[in-house]
Amino acid sequence: MVHHHHDKRHKFFINDNIDILREILKRLDGPSLGVASCVCRLWCTLTNNDDSIWEHLCFRHVSTPPAASVRPMVVALGGYKRLYMVCVRPVLSRLGESERVRKRVWTRHEVQLSLSLFCIDSYERLGGGMITSDASASSLMFLCNPINV
Repeated sequence: MVHHHHDKRHKFFINDNIDILREILKRLDGPSLGVASCVCRLWCTLTNNDDSIWEHLCFRHVSTPPAASVRPMVVALGGYKRLYMVCVRPVLSRLGESERVRKRVWTRHEVQLSLSLFCIDSYERLGGGMITSDASASSLMFLCNPINV
């Protein structure tokens, strides 16, 4: 009598390994994270609610990581996903998508400027400034305008 042994190897499923999935998502660029959020509910939840993924994206090109005191400020102003959408993404798109720009290391001063712009935008949106809720009235709209170099 011959017994057939079925292959009992465990199949690897990325959604069963959240820590590995999170590490993979941290290596994506912004547009790819947007696409990843459409894969399934779990990926959508991670990309929308795990701020560490966006924090990594915001600071992956920084020569020295920002001070620990930056995190509570960014979280209080809406989180790292919002920081990316409001400041980092417009700056990157304005600079262009060349390989040189994507691999360029940001200086401490550039990071401080981005965080300052983020604070200004947040303050205006909270009604602290003279600006209405109209997004086109934001002080940061200049980031969206094309430039001639």
